[in-house]
Amino acid sequence: MDAKSEYAIKLYNRGDYFKALPLFEELITVYRGTKKAEQTYYYYSYTNYRIGDYETAAYDFENFAKTYPNSEFAEECAFMHAYCFYQSSPLYSLDQTNTYKAINELQLFADRYPQSKKIEECNKLIDQLREKLEEKEFQYAELYFNVASYKSAITTYKNLINDFPTTKYREEALFKIVRSAYLLAENSIESKLMERYGETLIAYGEFNSAYPESKYKNKALDYFETTKKRIEKFNKNQIQ
Repeated sequence: MDAKSEYAIKLYNRGDYFKALPLFEELITVYRGTKKAEQTYYYYSYTNYRIGDYETAAYDFENFAKTYPNSEFAEECAFMHAYCFYQSSPLYSLDQTNTYKAINELQLFADRYPQSKKIEECNKLIDQLREKLEEKEFQYAELYFNVASYKSAITTYKNLINDFPTTKYREEALFKIVRSAYLLAENSIESKLMERYGETLIAYGEFNSAYPESKYKNKALDYFETTKKRIEKFNKNQIQ
């Protein structure tokens, strides 16, 4: 068994992970309860990671950290458990369950190991994952706008700003709330006109207050001025 263990490690070190994997699986059972179990399980966890089986690797890294809490590799494996979810986070257009899971697990690691050298990396990874969620939310809002579902677009742009206050899309989202509110009003029935034109003016005020020198300011001002004219015309017609 010792010779097989040395051979499995040799295979691992030269990148023959698929050949090494069944050997480590066998050795885990053989070495259970012995001093060599820790090393074997450590290699086995990384072997699953190297072949891209992040789900299994995440489980094994977490189990290693719990089984050997005093190991010199416990902190490393706790981090790798979270990192596996980061690796399995998909494109922003797909389901983001693993992205949320990765953020949560990375934060849990940072809370457990506040002095870890991995904290800075954790923060960078979390930022990257949050940017992916921002992108998804923004693209949802754009999709709603493109299919003329302006009310849903406004709600989604607002959700983006509320969920991600420092988002890089904040300026653009605030402007597009103005744009969507204006177009929603323009396409409304008469009983809704004044309410929705009023919402356009409010949206413009929030946008202009936050970004008075925005690259979108001229277009936003057009919506604002046109909205005021629409309101004045509506009020005149009501008097008549």
